[in-house]
Amino acid sequence: MGTRAGGRRTGPKCIAIVGPFASGKTTLLEAILARTGAIPRQSPVSSGNTVSDHSPEARAHGMSVEATFATTDFMGEQITFVDCPGSIEFAFEAEPVLAACDLAVVVAEADEKKIPALQLIMRKLDDLAIPRILFLNKVDKAVAGVRETLKMLQPASTVPLLLRQIPVRKDGIVIGSIDLALERAYIYREYAESQVAEIPNDDKARELEARFSMLETLADHDDHLMEQLLEEIEPPKDAIFDDLSADLRAGAVTPVLIGTAEKGNGVLRLLKAIRHDAPDVEATRKRLGAPDGQTVVQVMKTIHTAHGGKLSVSRVLSGQLADAAELFLSNGDTAKVSGIYRMLGKDQSKLTSAKAGDTVALGKLDNVKTGQTLSSAKGGIRPLVTLEPPQPVFAFALRPKERKDEVKMSAAIQRLAEEDPSLSLRHNQDSAETVLSGHGEMHLRVVRERLEGKNQIPIEGHTPAVPYRETIRKSAQQRGRHKKQSGGHGQFGDVVIEIKPLPRGSGFQFSDTITGGVVPKTYIQSVETGIRDYLKTGPLGFPVVDVAVNLSDGSYHAVDSSDMAFQMAAKLAMKEGMAACSPVLLEPIMKVEIVTPSDATSKIIALIPQRRGQILGYDARPDWPGWDVVEATMPQAEIGDLIIELRSATAGVASYKATFDHMAELTGRLADEAMNANGKAA
Repeated sequence: MGTRAGGRRTGPKCIAIVGPFASGKTTLLEAILARTGAIPRQSPVSSGNTVSDHSPEARAHGMSVEATFATTDFMGEQITFVDCPGSIEFAFEAEPVLAACDLAVVVAEADEKKIPALQLIMRKLDDLAIPRILFLNKVDKAVAGVRETLKMLQPASTVPLLLRQIPVRKDGIVIGSIDLALERAYIYREYAESQVAEIPNDDKARELEARFSMLETLADHDDHLMEQLLEEIEPPKDAIFDDLSADLRAGAVTPVLIGTAEKGNGVLRLLKAIRHDAPDVEATRKRLGAPDGQTVVQVMKTIHTAHGGKLSVSRVLSGQLADAAELFLSNGDTAKVSGIYRMLGKDQSKLTSAKAGDTVALGKLDNVKTGQTLSSAKGGIRPLVTLEPPQPVFAFALRPKERKDEVKMSAAIQRLAEEDPSLSLRHNQDSAETVLSGHGEMHLRVVRERLEGKNQIPIEGHTPAVPYRETIRKSAQQRGRHKKQSGGHGQFGDVVIEIKPLPRGSGFQFSDTITGGVVPKTYIQSVETGIRDYLKTGPLGFPVVDVAVNLSDGSYHAVDSSDMAFQMAAKLAMKEGMAACSPVLLEPIMKVEIVTPSDATSKIIALIPQRRGQILGYDARPDWPGWDVVEATMPQAEIGDLIIELRSATAGVASYKATFDHMAELTGRLADEAMNANGKAA
């Protein structure tokens, strides 16, 4: 018996630690590293001295802002743990990491407010088909029982949460746990290995009930176990462990272990479960569809160090990797490895080679980006991972305080974008702004802090300009004459134009009804050029749209007329004629789709009209129990800091997508403010 799992998987493993913000991920990593001897002692997160808190931004904000890698050894096996940020604003950090991991440890606690955040994480693991263990943290502070807690957490998971341990309590305080598979009690000792004990008499009935429930769930995937339970035959322990391993690796269940990472409680049992039950790199290679028989490397993160240059933290999925090895990217380009390093937070130790399963940092792969696949096959292989950052939800325009730092800032932002592919940088030609976009106010605050701290570039930032436009309500006819005599050849251009409004979204149309050659064909193009040039900035200070201009009449001089003279005449006619056309400001209106937990939907619906939005409707989010989708239209000017209010109303988990819908007239005080901000009087 006990052949479903095929035994324990040996070799180096890579384990992601994920979970909602402030659930205790970094604390758990510290406890793991202390228990395995990788660090001398466990430091509390509040000390700012943890392995994951090596960046000043993490210390300043008391939160992980990037994935941190730490490799350790446990019972003769090498395991790399990756502490992934919990905030939704930094969630994209985990995307390239998770793809190459064998297993995820999901850190959660008995906090109902964090269930939506937990659900987001679980769904991402579903999408990537990553097996997982749930570590129920802070059990010493939990008021509800673990089974009640699991009932509360179950809606966040699409697969059953399988309780593997139950707590031992004394005078209402959790002092240990009972392993339902081993039928053994463990009494906690702070920062030390738990003491093995017999199951207390008071807990035996509770243990039997919880164990039977665990076996019933396992029996859903093992007919022989189901028969044993129906016949009241006690299944062998090795068969139970085999079922636990097989169902975990298949993603059929999520085993739940309990503990308190802050005190190091439950950490050893978690490590043993990982060692025994986690799949290995071979399963990960097959999941990603990586070919065998060659060296295949998946890049999980890019780091620019102060002294060592660029490092590409990577997982060797198959084959062997030696220093100075030449690898091929999917586009056929080559990359030569210059240094192989084992990671422990910000510290690295040099290696001579790496084998399948190892997670290592590779030096100076200058043309390699996060998420790319490298191989020893000439010409490369197809990419194993496709990174698709979510749409940015927050932006600011930035510039260095000193103009001399412009080139330096551009290079620094390029490095930051290499480290964080979810950053988006663009140049707005209308406003001449450099606009940086990301996934929340804190996300971009950290970027700015890195520019000013790590790169020593003082930055000025402000809300990006809204792309207002202007149009006209009335038609007008206007003559424009440009005549100048300054000795020798003069300048002469004379045009009569008709300006008319067009339906919204029509853009600009030019025509001519010239007869008799009053304006030679040679200069008609010059007239259009002059008009188009004027339309870049209309009487209200913004680009003009949705107008038609017809050249109907004019005159020329055989000697003094020129291309430039007719351009000037056209601009003059437009400048004088537009004032008579009742110009009006237009603002972009966006269609917004907001995803939110259902219990916050009423708050979201209430805030939309406060931002001049119009609700189109809302409905349940398909296949996402407990979530809604709210659709609305909203002026772009009101969307700038929308995400801050959405996240505030939803414990940090709501998000939105915005697409351009139409332009709408803007009048009154808001129009005046827009024009004044643009340097134009109303």
